[in-house]
Amino acid sequence: MFTGWKDVGLSEEGVSEAHRAGQRLKDEGLVFDSAFASTLKRAHNTLDIILGEVGQGKLPIIKAAALNERDYGDLVGINKEEARKRFGAEKVQIWQRSYDVAPPGGESLKDTAARVCPFFDRWIVPELQSGKNVIVVAHGNSLRSLIMELDKLTPEEVQHYSLATATPVIYRVKADGTLAEKRSLAA
Repeated sequence: MFTGWKDVGLSEEGVSEAHRAGQRLKDEGLVFDSAFASTLKRAHNTLDIILGEVGQGKLPIIKAAALNERDYGDLVGINKEEARKRFGAEKVQIWQRSYDVAPPGGESLKDTAARVCPFFDRWIVPELQSGKNVIVVAHGNSLRSLIMELDKLTPEEVQHYSLATATPVIYRVKADGTLAEKRSLAA
């Protein structure tokens, strides 16, 4: 189902994935100074679970709409298979994966990046530059747009980039904000 900005809670599987992600981060010995999440409850609930797993359940969470999932517009609430039947599989694929084509009434990945990346630059980069460990929990497309900037991916490359749900990815940045290391904690 296309959830987009629809504020749905975590499924049982989502809760389990959040616990596993928290355990992976705990196993890494990470301690966070700042925590950011989208305003959608599935993201900040995930972050609550992760912080509980790493023993930092009292760390305040900064919730920002700029980190919300991509708005799927008229597709929100529609089963993905039903959308493929209604609009055509090729068109739905373009709406899901392209950089600059938006679904009807919704956002493209480019539109999503236009709100995510400035937020990251204004609020998160200064934290990183001051040596803080920051955790960001958001959504597939908001994170994909951020990864595009961090990894310097082209619009063509980002079309083929997929993120596994609730799989922590560690980025270490230099004092100038450029990437020093990227590492996935995939099982």
